[in-house]
Amino acid sequence: MTTDSAVRGPEVPDAHRRGRVKCVVWDLDNTLWNGVLLEGDACDVRPEVVEVIRHLDSVGILHSIASKNDRAAAWQRLTELGLTDLFLHPEIGWQPKSESIQRIAASLNIGLDAIAFVDDQPFELAEVAYAVPEVLRVDVVDLADAIRWPEFEPRFVTEESRNRREMYRTQSVRAEAEREFAGTNEDFLRSLDMVFTIVHAEREHLQRAEELTLRTNQLNSTGRTYSYDELDAIRVRDDHLLLVASLTDTFGSYGTIGLALVEKGDLHWDLRLLLMSCRVVSRGVGMVLLNHVTRLARDDGATLRADFVETGRNRMMQVTYAFAGFREIARDGDRVVLERDADLELPEASYVRLVTDPIRTATP
Repeated sequence: MTTDSAVRGPEVPDAHRRGRVKCVVWDLDNTLWNGVLLEGDACDVRPEVVEVIRHLDSVGILHSIASKNDRAAAWQRLTELGLTDLFLHPEIGWQPKSESIQRIAASLNIGLDAIAFVDDQPFELAEVAYAVPEVLRVDVVDLADAIRWPEFEPRFVTEESRNRREMYRTQSVRAEAEREFAGTNEDFLRSLDMVFTIVHAEREHLQRAEELTLRTNQLNSTGRTYSYDELDAIRVRDDHLLLVASLTDTFGSYGTIGLALVEKGDLHWDLRLLLMSCRVVSRGVGMVLLNHVTRLARDDGATLRADFVETGRNRMMQVTYAFAGFREIARDGDRVVLERDADLELPEASYVRLVTDPIRTATP
């Protein structure tokens, strides 16, 4: 197995590598299939590669394509092979592979460090290493060993993991519907009949909750990750709240997309962690969970405070807090404590119906 950093990418501790890859981007010629399509080769698929793709798909890892090829011819061959459904936002053309990968990351709204790139050509691997060094690079000859790396092994495989590709396909349908919608953005959002559900975390939520802390970067207030066991201990404490949020609309379910961890006090509640999946950023629901926690604190006669740690990727969460009226009241190193004026009105999204369960003690 090739473990040289020029191929594998920057070395990071195992704890941070585990489950890091959200999408694998594949070359086609002499990678997914044998031969070069435009040279008239038969381009028979490599069954061992397809087996890897289907396995990773089953544990929630997405797939795309970055291939220097004629798009129509390549797509026809993929169709003949019955493989088109496996790939999201394929980039087939003559642009550098690094540009293709950046477009794929933008289309999926994920970071470059969540992408792995598989190719057979040292030049292409080197070009990606130079232009987008965050990307994990794999020479196809090392594929059988590479998929045993921690980056390709999520700690849990949830029902949402198994359905992730279909959720992203549904999101593409939503995006197309939005492009074709004739009214305003708010009119479109209202047409979706969105239902935002917030419940107290039970044990069956915890695998997905851990996964959210590991996978969510842009809308994570502190960047901290929590294990299943940590979350399980927190959810049954009387002085804490652990809330999970989900979203549905007329197109289907977004799954579990939010998490809030609150430490309750007599005078103020501390929001230790707030995160939302990037998949719902464009749906205008970023304030719903935060507003709900604010209301719960008010009802308990407490002021809501929130921890924020700048991670380099969560600027969007900082903006969310500012928009909600939070201001800095203390700073300890890179940790900022924010507080919201209790008298401020809560900005509401009129096009979202909120469903909640009452305050209660979680079931042990």
